[in-house]
Amino acid sequence: MATEVPYFTNAENGYVPAKLAHRSAASSQPLRLLRFVVNHVIPDTVKFLLQLIPLALSGLVGLVLPSKKKSIHGHTALVTGGANGLGRALCLRLAREGCQVAVVDIDLAGAQRTVEDVRALGVKAEAFLADIANYEAVERLRLEVESKLGPVDVLVNNAGLLAVLSLSEGKPTDLERIVNVNLLSHFWTIRAFMPGMITRHRGHIVGIASIAAYFPVGRFIPYTVTKYAVRALMESLNSELRMDGLQNTIQTTCVYPALIATRQQFMDMLDKLNFLKRFYVFTPEQVAEQIVRGVLINKREVFVPSIMALFSKQFECLPAGLRHLLVSCVMRGKIPKLTAH
Repeated sequence: MATEVPYFTNAENGYVPAKLAHRSAASSQPLRLLRFVVNHVIPDTVKFLLQLIPLALSGLVGLVLPSKKKSIHGHTALVTGGANGLGRALCLRLAREGCQVAVVDIDLAGAQRTVEDVRALGVKAEAFLADIANYEAVERLRLEVESKLGPVDVLVNNAGLLAVLSLSEGKPTDLERIVNVNLLSHFWTIRAFMPGMITRHRGHIVGIASIAAYFPVGRFIPYTVTKYAVRALMESLNSELRMDGLQNTIQTTCVYPALIATRQQFMDMLDKLNFLKRFYVFTPEQVAEQIVRGVLINKREVFVPSIMALFSKQFECLPAGLRHLLVSCVMRGKIPKLTAH
């Protein structure tokens, strides 16, 4: 039973303005500032620097020695959108690590085909029909998966809708569906499966974002916004796990892939935009390989290609005008509206 949340609303007493403590005269401001620096800034800075030492040493060791891989053999992995594309490739790659796989999709026939190929690798697998954008459906999914395969240890939130829409395009129901599938489904699956991970003291949550979470481009606004949000969700979740002392119990990995050859319609669209001649397109298998490698070493972020990690971080430090200029140069002009009829 979920607890009631005390929202900040105007329902009962209306809006009550906040009252700050009485501020002393302006002449005492320098003294107050000095006290604040001595009592808070300096101690917090010292604490930060002390905690930075083991992180720096760990980073230096990581540069010299290869990262230690964990084993997920015998774990149960659940992959949303597992019927086709990257989801299917992830199911197969996780199966090769010895995971039993729950293949979740609204395309049940495709999910069953993936299950057959996963079972051919010698592990258990089941197909599950579920609309992960619906919280009640996700709760039913959890019970069904636990009944057939056991509790989930590796949760991969992969399902997503790629829509080429401007802000003014698409029906309201289209936008709601994109947000629900691309973002809210992550909330529902994490809420459903993470408590069991905490109880069993093991778990790994993977969120598939996009390089669009660092390089926003027009004509993909609903998609880009949801991928930005997935990035924020995974960062916030990682922070909350640390606050709760669970950073060694549950690991998180957020993935930022570039172009992936998934649906043929998507590839045809990229071809019309002349993208295929200017950008490298990865196969689902290539991306899945990098993701699972990242999971095995508890990597918090996986960029595909990995060089994009450096470019992405530097890109965000640039002034807005320069960022727009760089995107325009890379895209070589404007992307035309491609509203489906």
